[in-house]
Amino acid sequence: MVKYKRVLLKLSGESLMGDQQYGIDSQRLSDYAEQIKEITDLGVQVGIVIGGGNIFRGLSGAAKGFDRVKGDSMGMLATVINSLALNSALEAIQCKSRVLTAIRMEPIGEFYSKQKAVDYLENGHVTIFSAGTGNPYFTTDTGSSLRGIEIEADVMLKGTRVDGIYTADPEKDSSATKFETITFDEIYHKDLRVMDLTATTMCKENNLPIIVFDMDTKGNLKQVIEGENIGTLVHN
Repeated sequence: MVKYKRVLLKLSGESLMGDQQYGIDSQRLSDYAEQIKEITDLGVQVGIVIGGGNIFRGLSGAAKGFDRVKGDSMGMLATVINSLALNSALEAIQCKSRVLTAIRMEPIGEFYSKQKAVDYLENGHVTIFSAGTGNPYFTTDTGSSLRGIEIEADVMLKGTRVDGIYTADPEKDSSATKFETITFDEIYHKDLRVMDLTATTMCKENNLPIIVFDMDTKGNLKQVIEGENIGTLVHN
């Protein structure tokens, strides 16, 4: 039995690098595709947003002298590259998927609309939302919140390299302790960097819970879908 019928899965671009310093690791991509197919085979409807930080991050580009708007546009294009890579990996294992873009760029991807997205989800296609919101100054976290709310997902699943939300960065602070559950208000008050504030606020105001979990451990995605107590649940 699955706990969630329709989910929005947020993946970071950096996670696609695997052990590399840049780009896309084919084994990591394959592992992700297999985990995603595993839950679609259970009947779960899956929407996905992928970041572009393994290729280009607009904010970092701005810090190096790029115009912020152009830098963010480059970052959006990076998410399209990652989305096409995941689309290809899914199709290679006979998992139907579609790429929708927030900026018109047919025939690379179809222009996003809620109705089109929901139709694909209901027909069993993994639906990948690329190019963020289509606007500068908004992160892919905000794009994930927006798409999750639009498609009326039951939950946002934020796949990361760590197994939940901690009091501090567990990769830097060995004394950091993990939260099993935490409210949106506690995230504000404790100044925890789960997502940017715009994304977090959208989830809070639209009552979209978030589960932060370790996506790099194979099988974890299925466990989350089945309601296993892994990761950290963020809720109102």
